Amino acid sequence: MTSRIDHDAPDTFQPLPQRHGPRPPEERSADWNVLDDDLSPDQRWSTWPGIEKLMRGPQPYPEFVIEDAGAIDTELGVLKTGKEADVFLVERSTAERRTILAAKRYRTPDQRSFHRSTIYTEGRTVRRTRDARAMKNGSTYGRQVEAAQWANAEWDYLVRAYEAGIPVPYPVQIDGTEILMEFIVDPRHPGAAAPRLHQVRPEPALLQSYFDQLVEAMRGFARLGFAHGDLSAYNLLAAGPRLVVIDLPQLVDLAANPLGADLLARDCHNACAWFAGRGIDQDPDELLGELLAAAWS
Repeated sequence: MTSRIDHDAPDTFQPLPQRHGPRPPEERSADWNVLDDDLSPDQRWSTWPGIEKLMRGPQPYPEFVIEDAGAIDTELGVLKTGKEADVFLVERSTAERRTILAAKRYRTPDQRSFHRSTIYTEGRTVRRTRDARAMKNGSTYGRQVEAAQWANAEWDYLVRAYEAGIPVPYPVQIDGTEILMEFIVDPRHPGAAAPRLHQVRPEPALLQSYFDQLVEAMRGFARLGFAHGDLSAYNLLAAGPRLVVIDLPQLVDLAANPLGADLLARDCHNACAWFAGRGIDQDPDELLGELLAAAWS
């Protein structure tokens, strides 16, 4: 059984108690090559050793990334349910180290409630003609390909954004339709998830800083040729003084997507309207012009 984390609750996250399964890491042998029967149903061996290097995050790896082949992944619970994917918390641990990761797992299209994907995918290409035909025909294989396409797109955008210095969660690895990424914590409540922007009531100075950080992030995306496409206070995390952008699968190519400028304009209006409601008045059209200039400079 998994538990749901309440983003509104400031309490420190507590992992689910283990009712059965392997001994605690400090009691296990250093030899990791033991039977899978030693793991409980909510555990697996770390998937890190089995994935290609291109499916791992940018180097140098942050200190929290565990590369040990003997590490064990333990499911801790559901962090967030979304339109096209669910996010779980996973503990990756060895006898000496442990880290908490966010695992985003994409559903197949027939399990999703996200029906506007063609708005965002306009201009994207599918490399294999077989995959393109399958997606068009709506076959079982085609639905699997489509789910993988969304996961691969978000992975690619996360990597590019992180390398460009845009504040996004560090992408640890991708395996099929599962992306493991940095778990963004609330520094005021160690172990708890950082709240979304719409949940906080920051002081004026911090609010202004959040807006400045958001504009800089949007400028960073624009320089890469993209708009977020679905920007709101619901997909921004307030991690203490730091603002972090999440949910990137629908990133819009400003050059290839004929609706790119319109979706960027919507992002500008959404962002400015939210901050205007809290006392920071900004001109969304002026912001749009600035971002378009950054995209084409």
